[in-house]
Amino acid sequence: MNEQTTLTAQMGVRRFGRVNWTGTRTLAEREVRRFLNVWSQTVMAPLINAGLLLMIFTIAIGPTRGDVMGVPFMTFLAPGILTMTVIQNAFANTSSSMASAKVQGNIVDTLMPPLSAAELLAGYVFGSFARGMMVAAVIALGSWLFLGVGMRNPVWVLVFVLLGSTFMGGLGLIAGIFANKFDQLSAISNFIVTPLAFLSGTFYSIEALPGLMQTLCHINPFFYIIDGVRFGMIGVSDSSPWLGLVIVTAACAVVMAICWRWLDRGYRLKA
Repeated sequence: MNEQTTLTAQMGVRRFGRVNWTGTRTLAEREVRRFLNVWSQTVMAPLINAGLLLMIFTIAIGPTRGDVMGVPFMTFLAPGILTMTVIQNAFANTSSSMASAKVQGNIVDTLMPPLSAAELLAGYVFGSFARGMMVAAVIALGSWLFLGVGMRNPVWVLVFVLLGSTFMGGLGLIAGIFANKFDQLSAISNFIVTPLAFLSGTFYSIEALPGLMQTLCHINPFFYIIDGVRFGMIGVSDSSPWLGLVIVTAACAVVMAICWRWLDRGYRLKA
């Protein structure tokens, strides 16, 4: 009995400690290097897309559009475009990484190392966080230089970009695990993520929506991420940032729990 207890204890404590810091850091570095190797697509392309959107809105309706929530329309628009871009890139980072590994058959290289489900999750999500923060910094700099939109409260911006990148990184991981083909991943992105991002107050205040649509927005975490960043950048919002903080944090917890469970079980990962 004593020998069995000793053996169990030895098996429960890995030789590198309770947390495999080296392995987790290596996975996180891989995810960061993966998107930095194609920086023209992952960093420059979002900046150009955001700039084009701002330019189109400026030319089309900027001069004739009145103030929104007491601020000029272009000032109101900048935080929404920034957050929408962060959301899309954070989702794309984990979803494309996981889906590519599954389709190419090299997911085994990630599953074989002595990494727990929590360590795998941390490594993958860190890549989304890093990409989201980098994209946010670049677009925020452009908004300040060309539109004069600064940061009223940088702490709120940092908190919601962090939570938003984490939430979307988790959703991307769920999508990448679930999808067995790139077509399925594209369907999730095109029919779920993009509509939710566009219909969450990116280009307008939700006060302009009918009652039912407003209600749907108030149960949509995307809305609170966008609204929280807008509050941090220009000081106006459709809802309390504290309420948004609670809801987005809860949504992150749920998504992380699902990711951990799927990684722990090897759901749709192991043949």
